[in-house]
Amino acid sequence: MEEQVFQNRVDLSGLQTAVGNIKKEVNKIIVGQDDMIELLIAAILADGHVLIEGVPGVAKTLSAKLLSKTMTVGFSRIQFTPDLMPSDIIGTSIYNLKTSEFEFIQGPLFSNIILIDEINRAPAKTQSALFEAMEERQITVDGKTYLLPPPFIVLATQNPVEQEGTYRLPEAQLDRFLFKIEVDYPNLEDETRIIAEYHARKNTVDIASVNGVMNASEVKEYRNKVSQVHIDANLISYIAKIVNQTRNNSSLYLGASPRASLAILTSSKAIAAMRGRDFVTPDDIKFVATPVLKHRVILTPEKEMEGITTKDVIKGIIEKIEVPR
Repeated sequence: MEEQVFQNRVDLSGLQTAVGNIKKEVNKIIVGQDDMIELLIAAILADGHVLIEGVPGVAKTLSAKLLSKTMTVGFSRIQFTPDLMPSDIIGTSIYNLKTSEFEFIQGPLFSNIILIDEINRAPAKTQSALFEAMEERQITVDGKTYLLPPPFIVLATQNPVEQEGTYRLPEAQLDRFLFKIEVDYPNLEDETRIIAEYHARKNTVDIASVNGVMNASEVKEYRNKVSQVHIDANLISYIAKIVNQTRNNSSLYLGASPRASLAILTSSKAIAAMRGRDFVTPDDIKFVATPVLKHRVILTPEKEMEGITTKDVIKGIIEKIEVPR
């Protein structure tokens, strides 16, 4: 009997090649952290911002910087501090003596990939300026609105340990991040490789060795491919059930919003496309559900005191819901 070969209805060969090239370039320097790299690429394909949380020294900033290097688009790095003002990131109007007019000088937020280090260190005024750019993809200064050219992605880092001089991000702003990626310590095998490879490179991190493999027009093309990925009605119902359960869970004080449902949909389609399929599977949904949901829900005070995490609760919800066949 002849074996049947199923062909994708959407040509994903170019997208897969680009994703493979990005991983290859990033892995020239980064060891391990495969899930983080996978989710960062998925966020670019799903047009979403990412919050990266982890203790100092686990390559949060370096990974974001390397990812931006693999794309030939504009890049800005902003270090958030308690004295940072909105004009420091969006720009300011300066009086031009030659023309006798005010001239607007654009700030670092006018770029494509924005790396924000220690996002929780800036005060509310600066966060609100960033908030408009994240949500509306635009910046308003002196009554004039400037549209930000696509792609526009914010990759923000924060340290969960050191809370001195930090401001807790408001829930509304957290909701604008597609993923929250928690970066853990490497295992023993990966740590040994990190030390050995750093030694082999003569104690240097050569970021210049990472090449650009994707441009802005290709990002637009691949995002269009992702939007065409098929998802069955029973899997749409599966997503809705997961999110609905966060609103009816005794361990959670606040459940996820419909924005979370849409985030799971778009990011699972991106993961499916990255894995060479033009259709979503339950495994794609399970892979993205935790990073999509864990920063959008709040534990009850009792469960927090017990040491339970939002990750534990979400895992329990996913395990209880029957997987569609």
